[in-house]
Amino acid sequence: MAIEVSVRVPQPGGAVLEGDLALPDVPAGIVVFAHGSGSSRHSPRNRMVAAGLRSRTLGTLLIDLLTPDEETVDLRTRQLRFDIGLLADRLATTASWLAGQPATADLPLGYFGASTGGAAALVAAARRPAGVAAVVSRGGRPDLAGDQLPLVQAPTLLIVGGLDHDVIRLNEEAYAQLRVERQLEIVAGATHLFEEPGALEVVARLAGDWLTDHLRAASPLPRRR
Repeated sequence: MAIEVSVRVPQPGGAVLEGDLALPDVPAGIVVFAHGSGSSRHSPRNRMVAAGLRSRTLGTLLIDLLTPDEETVDLRTRQLRFDIGLLADRLATTASWLAGQPATADLPLGYFGASTGGAAALVAAARRPAGVAAVVSRGGRPDLAGDQLPLVQAPTLLIVGGLDHDVIRLNEEAYAQLRVERQLEIVAGATHLFEEPGALEVVARLAGDWLTDHLRAASPLPRRR
C-alpha cells in the first residue's frame, strides 16, 4: 500500500510546483509524470498508469509543471505547454529535488511523458544523462525534442494510438533519431487519448513493463523506508 502526500517543489525564479508523491513501502524506483497540452496531475489517464506502477513497487510523482497563474495564461494563449525548454528545466529541477529528499534520494529515476510532456521528458533526460534510467512517452510529441534526441541515453519507449496517424509519423521520425535502446509500440484501434475500451490498460502494461525492468535493473539493494 503506497502512502501519498502532497508536495511543493520550488523552482528557480520563485515558482513553486504542486505535486502528489506516492511511495510503496520498499520502492525500486521513482517515476515523474510530465503532463502536457493543458493536462494536470489530476489526469485520470496518468493516475491510472501511476497506480499500475505503484502495484509494481515503483514510486510516482505526478506534478504540475506550470503554476496555477501560468495555467490560466496557457489556457488563453496555449503557448507555455509548447515551451519544451521550460518544461524540461522544471523536470530537471524536480529530479534534483527528489535526489535531495531522504525517502527518494537513492531511487533510480524514470520519466513518463504525455503529449508535449513526452518531449520535455526526453530533453530533461538528455540534459541529465547519468540520472535518468528510463523514459516512456504516451501519445507524445518526441519530435519537439529536436536536436536533443540523439543525446538521450535513457532507454526510451514510445507509445502511440493506432488511429493517431499524424502522431505516429512524428514518433517514427523521432524514433529514427534516437541512438539508445528504444521501442515504438502502436496500440491498435486507439486514438490520441486512448479512450477506447482496454486501450489505456495496454498503455499501463507496456509502460509498467518498460519502467519496472529498467528501474529495477538500476536499483540498489532494497531498503525499507
